Amino acid sequence: MSAQRVLVVDDDPTVSDVVTRYLGHAGFAVKALADGEAAVRAVLADPPDLVVLDLMLPGLDGLEVFKQVRAEVPVPVIMLTALGEEADRLVGLELGADDYVTKPFSPRELVLRVQSVLRRSTGPVSSQAGVLRDGDLVVDLPAHQVTRDGRPLGLTSREYDLLAFFLQHPRQAFSREELLRQVWGWEFADHSTVTVHVRRLREKVEADPRRPARVVTVFGVGYRYEPVEP
Repeated sequence: MSAQRVLVVDDDPTVSDVVTRYLGHAGFAVKALADGEAAVRAVLADPPDLVVLDLMLPGLDGLEVFKQVRAEVPVPVIMLTALGEEADRLVGLELGADDYVTKPFSPRELVLRVQSVLRRSTGPVSSQAGVLRDGDLVVDLPAHQVTRDGRPLGLTSREYDLLAFFLQHPRQAFSREELLRQVWGWEFADHSTVTVHVRRLREKVEADPRRPARVVTVFGVGYRYEPVEP
């Protein structure tokens, strides 16, 4: 079985070298680029299994690279952001980035994040075989596919994980902290990550995202999934 391929896009040679070495030691086939336009060309010509993308690139910035890539191919993307780039990070999550890591970061943590995203994007979130159904919404765990009214939904790996978790725990309220632990596997993170993903998920599974009937807000707690069928 060939090694999974990761493209690292960062114009800081020190960061790029460290990330490349750590991912290489973890068994990935790694290619590094420092230019956004070159990254877009490389991904569209031969999509890797995952992209590690710095937001602050010269010329074509990371958000624009992300938008151009995702318009053509559904490659998983982990964004690298600096501490002062919260607004850009939130925009990235809104656009559908699979994960983010804030600089300065531990290279070992980044490797774990890469492994987690790839594991979630290539296989079911649960070893439990079966199909989860709620009205016109169907989550096929073995196929790692979601359909609504028979049409496939273009969910990111995190959106898929979140929906599968909700369907496996109907009518249970979860705080954002609990969702971060259960779905993301994180003990500490910005709660806005959950908020953004819930908003994006509602846009895809709700008849009216402004009046959600499935993924409902539990005020003072977090969120709960309400099946549309009894």
